[in-house]
Amino acid sequence: MKKKIGLVLSLLVGLGFLSLPSFAITDDQPETSIKRLAGYGIGDAVADFKLKNVDGKTVSLNDFASAKGFIVVFISNHCPFSKSYEDRVIAIDKKYASQGYPVIAINPNDPEAYEEDSFVNMQARAKEKGYTYPYLTDNTQTITKAFGAMRTPHAFVLNKENGKIIVHYIGAIDDNPQDPVNVTKHYVSDAVNSLLLGKPVVTPTTKAIGCAIKWKT
Repeated sequence: MKKKIGLVLSLLVGLGFLSLPSFAITDDQPETSIKRLAGYGIGDAVADFKLKNVDGKTVSLNDFASAKGFIVVFISNHCPFSKSYEDRVIAIDKKYASQGYPVIAINPNDPEAYEEDSFVNMQARAKEKGYTYPYLTDNTQTITKAFGAMRTPHAFVLNKENGKIIVHYIGAIDDNPQDPVNVTKHYVSDAVNSLLLGKPVVTPTTKAIGCAIKWKT
């Protein structure tokens, strides 16, 4: 049975329908295969951006004048990892938006690669699931590259400091993409909790687990 499952997964990966999660990377693979794109690092200041939301309006970080920071999550419609985290991201926003750290979701994928990631389908998904946060499309993928996001989901926790927006966490949302009940490390929540207490983030980086972003050619 395990061999059959392995063959199916290998076929899906080979056809481009699924990207292996980062925990499946073995030591004999080159380090370059798992490195992030050149982008923001811990301690870097994030430049404001403007992207189109599913409601048709343009959203920027500067629109959130009262926010203490942000939880920016790159997600997509088609990716099974993104789907498994959907309810968790909604719960994170409901918990932390009222405390000054709203979720900003961005779909970085080329819709030509996956029709499910088209703007119309983004609108439908946001309405169906009742997203409580902006769901933005990065048509040019400029913002995705600026952040250095590589997968969906890929999370960034930001904090406002002295007029700047500083990166304090980059990586996975938690340590169990398959089973939310058995999560033992809540990386994003722990990072935000530390910032709320004025303390440094204990685990500032982890490997993002999810589907590879589909880049425009």
